[in-house]
Amino acid sequence: MLEKIYEYSESANKLIEKIIDDENMVLNHVVLGNGDSLPEHFSNSNVCLVVVQGTLTIQLGAQEPRALSMGKIIIVPYNTKMNIGNHSAGLLEFFIIKAPNPRHFAEKQ
Repeated sequence: MLEKIYEYSESANKLIEKIIDDENMVLNHVVLGNGDSLPEHFSNSNVCLVVVQGTLTIQLGAQEPRALSMGKIIIVPYNTKMNIGNHSAGLLEFFIIKAPNPRHFAEKQ
């Protein structure tokens, strides 16, 4: 088999799961209920967020928070301060793609 097949969970509750962690990238799957958020942090790689359900609220650096609805994709550069949460009614589901794998940056330090 040339390909690899991965699965992700379906959930109606808060969920953060790592799907792929290989030499090239990291893929995480996140589900947040209303009022849930991720801890404030700096991006440890180039980050792509893909919203597949609900509305993601994101604040980058000193910018004003913005809402991204289902079908939106945002790319965040390495070492950017991030606040991500679900401030809308309903469930938020999104994928986080980190490329290159954050280990790439750790090895250079």
